[in-house]
Amino acid sequence: MTLRVAIIHYWLINMRGGEKVIESLCKMFPQADIYTHVLDESAMSETIKKHNIYKTSISRLPFSKSKYQNYLPLMPGALESLDLSGYDLIISSESGPAKGVITPPGSLHICYCHSPMRYIWDQYHTYKNGAGALTKIAMPMIAPWLRQWDVTSAARVDKFVANSSHVAKRIKKYWRRDANIIYPPVYVEDFTPVPEKELEDYYLWVGELAPYKRPDLMIEAFNQNGKKLVIIGGPEKTKINLQKSAKENIVFLGKTDFKTLKHHMARCKALIFPGEEDFGIVPVEVLASGRPVIAFGRGGALDTIIQGESGLFFQEQTVLSLNQTIEEFETTLLQKVNPEELVEHAKTFSESRFQSAMKKLIMTEMDAIHKIDFKAGQL
Repeated sequence: MTLRVAIIHYWLINMRGGEKVIESLCKMFPQADIYTHVLDESAMSETIKKHNIYKTSISRLPFSKSKYQNYLPLMPGALESLDLSGYDLIISSESGPAKGVITPPGSLHICYCHSPMRYIWDQYHTYKNGAGALTKIAMPMIAPWLRQWDVTSAARVDKFVANSSHVAKRIKKYWRRDANIIYPPVYVEDFTPVPEKELEDYYLWVGELAPYKRPDLMIEAFNQNGKKLVIIGGPEKTKINLQKSAKENIVFLGKTDFKTLKHHMARCKALIFPGEEDFGIVPVEVLASGRPVIAFGRGGALDTIIQGESGLFFQEQTVLSLNQTIEEFETTLLQKVNPEELVEHAKTFSESRFQSAMKKLIMTEMDAIHKIDFKAGQL
């Protein structure tokens, strides 16, 4: 039996972690149709663009490609308007609204959850406090209704899959549902270590300079410790603002090409990862480059980093705690780092492992619904 598959993703406007999951699912199901609220085709990979991509009514609204988050209250209705008749398997990719589709009887709906919507749950006050004046007024009126819909629509999902233990706990907390854990695909084979003689004397940050990732904490820590820090990431406006508070030992490279990124990942002392992330692909990429990670001891980092082997955790998001852990790293772990062991550990988060785990889960769930033994070749 050949499955008719629909993949639902919140919005396709860049190629970040969520879109890498979609790309990998597209390789598993080359016949799948994709549904999304908003699409920027120029930003998508060739793998994704080969598929039929259908947009919801949100895409027809003014400035939807840039202001899509302003239309969040309209997205539940747009999802429920999608006609998914005839599909055997629906995979929703949830971080923004995606799981709330109405699926046909006899179909299997699996939700791969990157995160319950942060801006209505655990990070509601953080987003509200950083929002503009109109959004601050609107959020308290919209959020209660959106939370109700979010919980109600969770009942439409047959099986939840979380991208980390951290997200599985949040699914249980907010939706009262259990979830299997399947780590997202990381293209670890794209990264390689360098000989010890090529290592350099700097720490590294890579990622979006968003407030919840705590670049402010990292910059203040390195202002105090005086060690060299290289920062890769944007947006440009945020980078410029952070540069104003940074001393000369902190170097901002902005957004770089992949070659430059790989170069710095393979040669740094360690990655600094001070935020609380749902999973965190960058630490795995650094491990695949043969370098360790110093991370805040909460969130997805607890699934990817082994304390005292592939990195160290600091337990409080304070300058003192981070700097004490950096000193501990330099005196206890830096000289013991084994790049080959880090690379082997990183392979446990490979794309092939993700696809194998997803295929096994889908076959099990389809068998439970249809009492049919789906073979791997039929998926």
